[in-house]
Amino acid sequence: MHRYRSHTCGALRASDIGQTVRLSGWCHRIRDHGGVLFIDLRDHYGITQVVADPDSPAFKAVEQARAEWVIRVDGRVRPRPTGTENLELATGEVEVFITELEVLGPAGELPLQVFGEQEYPEETRLRYRFLDLRRERLHRNIMLRGQVIDSLRNRMKSQGFFEFQTPILTASSPEGARDYLVPSRVHPGKFYALPQAPQQFKQLLMVAGFDRYFQIAPCFRDEDARADRSPGEFYQLDIEMSFVTQDDVFASVEPVLRGVFEEFGDGKPVTQSFPKIRYADAIKSYGTDKPDLRNPIKMQNVSEAFRGSGFKVFARILNDDPKAEVWAIPAPSGGSRAFCDRMNSWAQGEGQPGLGYIFWREGAGAGPLANNIGPERTAEIAAQLGLKDGDACFFVAGRPDKFYKFAGEARTRVGKDLGLIEENRFEFCWITDFPMYEWNEDDKKIDFSHNPFSMPNFDHDAFLALDPADQDTVLGITAFQYDIVCNGIELSSGAIRNHRPDVMKKAFAVAGYGEETIIEKFGGMYRAFQYGAPPHGGIAPGVDRIVMLLAGESNLREVVLFPMNQRCEDLLMGAPSTVTAKQLRELHIRLNLPT
Repeated sequence: MHRYRSHTCGALRASDIGQTVRLSGWCHRIRDHGGVLFIDLRDHYGITQVVADPDSPAFKAVEQARAEWVIRVDGRVRPRPTGTENLELATGEVEVFITELEVLGPAGELPLQVFGEQEYPEETRLRYRFLDLRRERLHRNIMLRGQVIDSLRNRMKSQGFFEFQTPILTASSPEGARDYLVPSRVHPGKFYALPQAPQQFKQLLMVAGFDRYFQIAPCFRDEDARADRSPGEFYQLDIEMSFVTQDDVFASVEPVLRGVFEEFGDGKPVTQSFPKIRYADAIKSYGTDKPDLRNPIKMQNVSEAFRGSGFKVFARILNDDPKAEVWAIPAPSGGSRAFCDRMNSWAQGEGQPGLGYIFWREGAGAGPLANNIGPERTAEIAAQLGLKDGDACFFVAGRPDKFYKFAGEARTRVGKDLGLIEENRFEFCWITDFPMYEWNEDDKKIDFSHNPFSMPNFDHDAFLALDPADQDTVLGITAFQYDIVCNGIELSSGAIRNHRPDVMKKAFAVAGYGEETIIEKFGGMYRAFQYGAPPHGGIAPGVDRIVMLLAGESNLREVVLFPMNQRCEDLLMGAPSTVTAKQLRELHIRLNLPT
């Protein structure tokens, strides 16, 4: 017999009754039922109940066992007594009567219990992550992560993509977040950087003629933690394709994501054809470029119902500012004064003066706004929004660029409080046509809105002839840039790349940057584009976020093996840590620490 086991703790079935077996694992739970001792023995594969009574030669050894001890047991498989079967366990029809027990690894007093799903402080969970990972939910999440990555990889290969590995030590580049820098010993005073993303390398692969690239890529960014963003490092399904349009990218990515969510989504419905929503329309309808489409509420512009009306506050705002608008947030089934007052109080708690509302009953609008604008205008609003008795509507006014985020939060709040959000489904969409440029109020200049390397969605000859002083035209230019969103979480940004040096130089010039800036910051890629670059584009869905959604978690920490805390510290391994004076001398570094 094998030194440690003849079977795993998830293998035994009724067909094994009568066999002598050997199992090894952790003491998951120990129970004493009137002198008969039961241990739920756990390993990676499952749990088997092992039992000893005073007649067992191993009884005294079993009495000494404690939670999370690692033990080996020999014994005979027998059926569980009638009525004690556990059908929730694969091994639940049988148990092992122990004849011999060996302690392989005793455990001290536990800082957190593995059995059960008790809550513990983040510091405890991360410092003892090896114990945390033994717990069923987290262990299951990590296994799900591996299965999802396998599925993503197989689906990409089946579409003709080839997996490449790009460098981890590279040059620092300004891609939106701080780099992690690595000092060079052989080049004193110079530094490598860990890649924020393989962006430039994957574009260079297209220039080199490889056509279809993917990678499960590690990315490193020195930025603050959030629930949907791991501090320090994260992984993404990095994709790039040559000779493609935006729709070609969509057609390649949709079946991969749809297939993975159908495979691992526990039967929850998944969007079959991802709708395309222009950025400007997403802002107007949902108040965000990351809309949760499980919430059916769509906002609308109802300015005309208030223009010149008896509600002087909104009428004055519309009259004094030609860019001002009034937006309506419908609240189906929210037509009670109590709910409307709660929403108004919530808005005040968010730093707003309030949240105007109308609710409908007995065929007419009610509330202060309805009284001020009159029944005709109130009926117009109801007709425009499709509202009826028992419904309500909330209103925000001003310049949309100032209030749209609050309006979006109010839409979400209404949807949650009224139970309108269909929780058990995965709703995908594409957000397209992001603005290429925006007005930088601090510097009083036009600047890139997001990605400077996206191809402008503008006739190339007209773009090359564009006068940067024509602000209205410049600020109206959109880019072939897109996000993919699921249930209100952005999974990825992507773009059709600007592969033409003349268009790239002009794009930077419009934002006030000369060619020397491109050469200094992105010289390698810009130089490559001088030698025949194909049209290309790509995207990089976040693996961590995909798994988080599939696991039903709200924090990335629950789907990552060894995450850092909110201060970007690895409490288990003690990183970041100090280094020796010798190491610093070899790197020609002298510390200048803050006092």
